[in-house]
Amino acid sequence: MATKDFKDYYAILGLNKTSTADEIKKSYRKLARKYHPDMNPGNKEAEAQFKAVNEAYEVLSDPDKRKKYDQFGQYWKQAGTTSGWPSTPNNNSNNVDFGGVDFSQYTSFDDFINSLLGRVGGPPPSSRNANWNYAYRPPTAGPTGFSSTEDLGGFDNRTPPTSLDAEATISLSLGEAFRGASKRIGSGDVSIPAGVKAGSRIRIKGRGQVDPYTQLRGDLYLKVEILPHPFFQFEGDNLVCELPITPDEAVLGASIEVPTPDGMVAVNVPPGIRAGQSLRLRGKGWPKPKGGERTDQLVKIAIVSPKEISPLERECYEKIKANRSFNPRSNLKQMLI
Repeated sequence: MATKDFKDYYAILGLNKTSTADEIKKSYRKLARKYHPDMNPGNKEAEAQFKAVNEAYEVLSDPDKRKKYDQFGQYWKQAGTTSGWPSTPNNNSNNVDFGGVDFSQYTSFDDFINSLLGRVGGPPPSSRNANWNYAYRPPTAGPTGFSSTEDLGGFDNRTPPTSLDAEATISLSLGEAFRGASKRIGSGDVSIPAGVKAGSRIRIKGRGQVDPYTQLRGDLYLKVEILPHPFFQFEGDNLVCELPITPDEAVLGASIEVPTPDGMVAVNVPPGIRAGQSLRLRGKGWPKPKGGERTDQLVKIAIVSPKEISPLERECYEKIKANRSFNPRSNLKQMLI
């Protein structure tokens, strides 16, 4: 079977099929930082690489998706569905023959679907940005044994499809989901509203499948998935990030610039802050569905000790150690049982 559209997710991350989950995560973080748009402003090639790295990690970090990808290759998304390649353990992805159908004649899964649907009114819309889920329904035989599409004495015995609606999954970067975007779906553009979240469903009227008899179209439902981001995550409706600070900044306090969806913002870290505490940036989180307001951004503190220090720094730390009055373990003896 031709593999002109195949994406080798292992090669994208510089790995192979024997790589462990930790190796996949480590490689992803390294490449995500390397190609992140903030590190490569205006670099379209880096932006494309960043999306490819996120797409590869989204599949290989999920054990179930990775298993299907390893087994079915470019057709892993269709595996086990009514529209996918046959999910049998003995399938040979290079020359599949199932139920009398030689799949090796098709260059892609869409070609196979288009060939089937071409018998009854033409192919469904195609897309470079979405993973389609079609259910082909061939004409059923009538009670006399004739095809139900034939005219039986003036009676129309055709069985229409149960639904003309189509579903697809569209992958967005965090920035696209936050600001909104225009995506090419099939032969037309679709506007993605700002503030969509993972799992949201967007209805697009008249972009579904075509009834071959009436020529009516169903609707297209896009299910949103958001690619992982190396800095921001979701915690409920709020955005959350981790801010690394040094021990002296934790003790003395500091003013530190923190990334937000709107850009860098100065945050005052109070003296004596502890690791794991959070600072709340009100109105700097995710857009709310209505009203134009935003949720909050939570900045979690991580105190990072340097692995290498200069002689002067060591001398200062030694002086602090010798003159320190604070003992965080002073009450541990009371914990004996």
